Amino acid sequence: MILPARFLRTPDPATNPALMLDDRESLLRRLHEMRSEHRDLDTVIARFAAERIDQLQVQRLKKRKLKLKDEIIRLESRLVPDIIA
Repeated sequence: MILPARFLRTPDPATNPALMLDDRESLLRRLHEMRSEHRDLDTVIARFAAERIDQLQVQRLKKRKLKLKDEIIRLESRLVPDIIA
């Protein structure tokens, strides 16, 4: 069965402000979760480094922390409205 194009489109937040708010709220929730995980990784990395535990694991945690930081920056940029100067 082939669906009409109107069923295949994703809802447009510009035409429905409620969708924009839901999207913004979900982005804020995700951002909060990622910042929390980023802080937690700081603690774990510091503890592992101080106790000289598995340096390979420390490197993996640091890489995860860097990926989180990149994702946090990307989400923050999505939340900031475009301003035409």
